[in-house]
Amino acid sequence: MDAAERFRAAVDRRDLAAMEDLFTDDIRLYSPVKFQPFEGKPMVLGLFGVLLRTFENFRYIGRFAGTAETSADGTASPSAALLFRTTVGGKQIHGIDLLHFDGDGRIKEFTVMVRPQSAVQALGEAVLAGLIDDGLVPAPADQ
Repeated sequence: MDAAERFRAAVDRRDLAAMEDLFTDDIRLYSPVKFQPFEGKPMVLGLFGVLLRTFENFRYIGRFAGTAETSADGTASPSAALLFRTTVGGKQIHGIDLLHFDGDGRIKEFTVMVRPQSAVQALGEAVLAGLIDDGLVPAPADQ
């Protein structure tokens, strides 16, 4: 079983410890709702904790494998695209997780793409609330 399949199995089991073993220490996760990536294993694991609570009926429905350039340094690396469907706040989401692997087969870069725009907004609001609840990001200052 390769790293993409191990990741998929960890998501299916909601197993954050298994995910931790699959991530590099300096993993970067590019989100559809935030311009700057989430960086580092502790932050990305915290984000996945929120996502696993937020997604309803999450399921991977397909996979493509190949090579793609990373966003961080533009080098080509082994990659996999995992297609998924889920619901957040009553909104149906279609998405793709793009995983880039290092030489040891661990995930070094992760990009999430989702559609439609209304689902992106619902996802962003739900994830922000979860990140604030878990103390991973500060609550916005009242204006």
